[in-house]
Amino acid sequence: MYNEFYKFLDTWNKVLGFSTPAHHLKIMEFLVSVWETEPHRGLLMAFRHSGKSTVVGIFAACVLYLHPETRILILSAENSLSSRMVAHIKHILENHPMCKDLVPAVKKEWAQGRITVNRPIGIREPSVTCQGIHGNITGLRADLIICDDVEVPNTSNTAQKRETLRERLRELDFILSPTGTMIYIGTPHTLDSIYRTKED
Repeated sequence: MYNEFYKFLDTWNKVLGFSTPAHHLKIMEFLVSVWETEPHRGLLMAFRHSGKSTVVGIFAACVLYLHPETRILILSAENSLSSRMVAHIKHILENHPMCKDLVPAVKKEWAQGRITVNRPIGIREPSVTCQGIHGNITGLRADLIICDDVEVPNTSNTAQKRETLRERLRELDFILSPTGTMIYIGTPHTLDSIYRTKED
């Protein structure tokens, strides 16, 4: 399975005119291991400007390439941040040579905050949707949840905010499908970081 993700990553970088950095390969290897291995939970922390969100977006696009029925939810501290990740995934799907069959001819759901690829009928949720961490996620269902920078100073600079954030994240267990995958991406912003709990 990793070889398919590696090929997808390397092909995309060639489209952009880049070679694939070694640490991007390691990030992709980690993401694939979380996707394939129970309990399908992972925390990705890397140095700033390492391209971790870039690789995660490529990973999400490859998941849709391999499993177009997958429902992906992107959560960030603010809706504008999660919308950027959806836009990144959308850009990959539109321009990656391996994804031509995924882009629908009639783009009913092909906006900045939610996209739906060509897939089997009967699936209610979009292929990819996004929300701010305190947005309305009631009634959503997802097979892959990506929490991209949900901990930022604005959501974690007091004990009460951190507890509110933890409570919100616990709700995700009711959204995730029984065999679903949840991946956290971020940088700690406090000694009492929510990511310390995820590491434990």
